[in-house]
Amino acid sequence: MPTAKDGKLVRQNLRLVKRLYPALSRTDFAALSELTRSLRLSVSQGEIISVEGKWFVTSAGLLRVALRRGCRGIRTILQERQSDPLSGRWVFKATVFRGKESKGFVGYGDADPSNVSPLVRGAEMRVAETRAVNRALRKAYGIGLCSVEELGYVAPAAPRSFEPSSNSGNGNDFRHNEPRLRDRLCLLIRQHRLDPSLVKVYAADFCGTATLKDASREIVESFISHLAAAVKDDRDALVCKLNSYAPSPEVKP
Repeated sequence: MPTAKDGKLVRQNLRLVKRLYPALSRTDFAALSELTRSLRLSVSQGEIISVEGKWFVTSAGLLRVALRRGCRGIRTILQERQSDPLSGRWVFKATVFRGKESKGFVGYGDADPSNVSPLVRGAEMRVAETRAVNRALRKAYGIGLCSVEELGYVAPAAPRSFEPSSNSGNGNDFRHNEPRLRDRLCLLIRQHRLDPSLVKVYAADFCGTATLKDASREIVESFISHLAAAVKDDRDALVCKLNSYAPSPEVKP
């Protein structure tokens, strides 16, 4: 049964999404409202995102659902016979246990250089394990929404850059008419006295790319909105989160 807290989360998600994805239709907003009420996922926390007009849950969102519903554990096993390390192909089996007596819900995930982004080449094993866990979690909790990590890589028709278009004379380029994303991010960092190097590492992790400049504009916009919401809600908690990305000091023998 929906609660006042659920209603607040719906309003927060809709406000943020209207800024992030202004081109979405009323049907898309209605779908988000229903998903928010049923799964209680947060856009600002990166638990649900829109890709090409479709809603996808993220690994973080699935884990939040599992935690909220008392998941007893997750087990992953490398499928050695189906995997081929030399070619970078990995297959995992994941089992999610909903309760103490649960027999488990199974999901399989695979990854190889042909179905992952070039930005995460070399990390196919981790991608395969994440996909397996996501599928098992979706089965366990009846989530029909596909997870974004399960998407195979499809080369874009035309490259899209984080930077604004260099053709400043083209008034039809929406990136030229909007504030530069980098400027918005720098302003947030200065206003709230955040460590820029840690923010960059956090941003790359959030966007799932090697560096921030490799991320698509939509994902970067989502990160900036997430950062703005996080620093407004609890700056100290955000600083703790950023500090977790600080490199460990070297221990001299």
